[in-house]
Formats: sequence, C-alpha cells, structure tokens
Amino acid sequence: MSLLPFLKRKDATVLGASPEISALLQDYSIEVMPRTAEKIDNFKDLLPAGTRVYIAHIDGTPIEDMVATAKRLAADDYKVMPHFPARIIQDKAMLADWIARYQGEADVDQALLLAGGVAEPKGDFHSSMQLLETGLFGDFKRLHVAGHPEGNRDIDKDGSDKNVMEALHWKQRFSETTDAKMALATQFAFEAKPIIAWADALRDAGITIPVHIGIAGPAKLQTLIKFAIACGVGPSLKVLQKRAMDVTKLLLPYEPTDVLTELALHKAANPEFNITNVHFFPLGGIKTNANWAIDNGGSATVPANKTKEIL
Repeated sequence: MSLLPFLKRKDATVLGASPEISALLQDYSIEVMPRTAEKIDNFKDLLPAGTRVYIAHIDGTPIEDMVATAKRLAADDYKVMPHFPARIIQDKAMLADWIARYQGEADVDQALLLAGGVAEPKGDFHSSMQLLETGLFGDFKRLHVAGHPEGNRDIDKDGSDKNVMEALHWKQRFSETTDAKMALATQFAFEAKPIIAWADALRDAGITIPVHIGIAGPAKLQTLIKFAIACGVGPSLKVLQKRAMDVTKLLLPYEPTDVLTELALHKAANPEFNITNVHFFPLGGIKTNANWAIDNGGSATVPANKTKEIL
C-alpha cells in the first residue's frame, strides 16, 4: 500500500515527527535576507505556500534589493513581512516611500516594526512606537513588533525590564485600537523554562498580544555561539556553552529539538499559553532550516524530493 496519499494530505504529519512539535510548527515563519534569498533557486521546494517569510533589512541594504526580494516571494504565494528598522529610516518621507514601493510592487500588507540594530538613529526615528505613530501603516493587515524573552540591554541598561515593559504596555494599548492583527516576534533563545516564565509574566501583566517565539534553526555550534553573542542573547547562552564543553557534542550540529519539545509539551498541556507560533532564524542556512521543519511536521505538504527520502 502506497504511503504517498497520506504524506500529501493537507493535515499530514511527517513520519517520526513528535505530534506536539508538529502542532507547534504549524504556520511557522522564517527569516531571510536579500543576499541569502538569492542562493535559493526555488523556494517552493522548501517552504509550503502561505508561509510567512520575514525579510531582514540590515543597515546598508538598498531598498531596491528588499523590494525585489519581496516581489519574488509574493509571486510564489508567500506572506511577505519586511522589516522596518526605525533607526535606519531618515524621516517620514522615506518611510512613506518604502511602504509605497512594497505595496506597489509586491502587494505587501504585513510588517515587522523594530528599533533596529544600529546604536545611533540616522534620522527622526529611534523606536517602533514612533513608526506606528506616523499612521502610515493604517491599511496593513498584520503588524509585528519585537519581544525580548531575556531582556534587552540596549533598552534597559541596568538589566531590569522597566523600559521594555512600558513599551509593551504601549503596544498593547495600540493593538486594541488597530484593525491589524499584532504579534510579538522575539529574539531567539535556547532554554524553554525562562521563555515560559517570561510569556506567563506578560500575560499576568495584561499583555495579551500573541507571541511568535524566535528559535535558532539547525547550525554548527560555533556559528550559533557567534550569532548569540553578537545578538545579545542572555542567560540561555549557557546551554550552548555547556554543549561546547562536551567533546562528544562539540562537532555535532545543534538542532532546536530540546527547546521546542519542552515548549510544545507545555503548549499541549496549557492550550491558553500565549506562545502561538514559531519564528525561525536560519543561522545554519535556509535549506537546512526548512528541511528540518519539514522533517518535524512543520510543512502542510511534503515536497517531492523529501517524499522520496521518507519513503
């Protein structure tokens, strides 16, 4: 009896995948940059139609490259969500121009608004709240903002969460006045228990915006440690450091199985848990991450090349 009809069912779960992880990985998202997207010949071989694909806007990337990437992904039926980093946008006129380009060429109606990774603003904006206050995103259907499960030293230099929480309360109030669906897209972390505690604390503080938890995709351990330090990942970095001390694991690629298993089991036992989606940072490569997601039940259908491997 052929397994192919079962593997191609819309609600198929890949053989061997944890049902809890598979459930958590439904409607996952992934992040690309123009230069990394150029290396992918055909996204349809890797990502199911309708996948939300964030396009990271790194300082120095021409807007033309960003829009071209958005146009390509939109043509392949992906939900395109470009970054709008406040600190690299000079003024309201530049912001309006970017939005017009995205909407005119790629029909973009989703965006991630964030402060951005540069230390000093290049113009009038320094926060995602200022971008929201312009009113230029009024016809967007979905707006995501940043979340920080392990805090953010750039925002709270004393190590507290005072300023971060004030900003989240502001964004909560905004979410109650906009027709756009909102979510918190977070920095990646490697340990589930602190993530769970942070998410529960948000709910207790009246922050009901759904959380799309950032997860680092499979990668070499050395690569992850480098990115984690550069991105300011907090205490959960010790998970990688402990792994690096184990000679038997040092040369093996890291996979997010442990952290996602714990989060998925918690979600299954607590359906009201406010982490609703997974957002992947493909630090080991888009293909590697996408194939891992497929193998763990994150794809609605299995591309032909993966079906052959499973059979």
